[in-house]
Order: sequence, then C-alpha cells, then structure tokens
Amino acid sequence: MLTLHADSRGHALAVEGEWIAGAGPLEELAAAHPHARVRTWPGILTSGFVNLHGTELLEESYHPDPREAGLLGTEPLTGDALTALGPDDARWGASARRGVQRMLAHGTVAAACEPLRNRAVRDAVRRTGLGVVGRPGRPGGVPSLDPLACGLPPECPPPREAGSAARFAVFDVRDEAELAERGTGTCVATVLAGRLVFRRR
Repeated sequence: MLTLHADSRGHALAVEGEWIAGAGPLEELAAAHPHARVRTWPGILTSGFVNLHGTELLEESYHPDPREAGLLGTEPLTGDALTALGPDDARWGASARRGVQRMLAHGTVAAACEPLRNRAVRDAVRRTGLGVVGRPGRPGGVPSLDPLACGLPPECPPPREAGSAARFAVFDVRDEAELAERGTGTCVATVLAGRLVFRRR
C-alpha cells in the first residue's frame, strides 16, 4: 500500500514498499494518489543523518540492557569499563541492537564504519536495516548518538526523490536552524526501507 508521509510544512514523500514513489507538496501527491494512506508528522521531514562514529558506537561501546542499569548504568561503556565487562558474542549482538535503536531515535539512517570485525555486531546491525557506509579511518570529533553533537560537519544522505530508497527521518522542529540548535533528540520518526523503525511515543 502506498503511504504519503507529510510534515508540518506540507512537504511529502510517497512511499511504496522499500522505495520512494514521489516527492513534493502534499496536495500534489495526494491528488496523484487519492487512495494513499496519509501520515502527517509534526515538524520537518529530512533525509536523516549518517552517524560518522558507527564503529565507536557499535563495536567499541557496550549499550547496557535496561535491566542492567542498576549495575552498569544507562550510558554506553567504553575503555576500561568495557574491558572489565568483557562481553561475549551474545552480549555484543544485543548491545549492537540497542545501540542501533538509540541511533534511530536520533534520526540516523546510516552509520559510517570501518569494516566491523565482530561478527555478532555485524550480523545484528545488518538485521536492523541500518545503512552502513565505509570510511577510510578515524574521523576525529567526539562519538555521540546525536550526529550534530560530535564536533564534525553533519553528513546527510542525498535528498529523497522518486526511485531512491525510502530512508528518512522527521524532527519536531520548525526548520533546519532549530534542528541545529536543539539537536537530533527532537526526532519523532525514522524510516528505513519503507518501514517505520522508530516512533517517539
């Protein structure tokens, strides 16, 4: 079924399966697809972000399960704390799934990674549908779930257009300037391969 995703500015994407069937003003897409389901979001519809620190956040950090919060806290473990924990493959896979979910909650549609060495992490990331793009080395900056807070210029996928993969995010802000000011914690929805993979309640 074709779905129209529209933001508060009247910008919209027509999504059919895993692909974008059209992009433009909502009124034009609605006229062209009168039987489409319409989903209206607060804020602005964007192409989402590439998190430049995918390796650091997924393969060099352990994201505790909420049930471990009393013992491990809620923030990702790195460095000596990660070494002391010594996660096995099952824990690494579960951590990567939680890490991806946290990235999706910040409008991340792809992560830049060195080749992932840990098979459990690699398999978990692949199953989530998160895009993975290669990178030649360490990008600098500070790893952050918020791609706008890492100290590097943000990287975004190309603008969404007909025939491209349905990957995008929606942020509850008035415009790009407010997004830059408030950060990607304002994300209300993230879509990968046409599927709504994150929605803020």
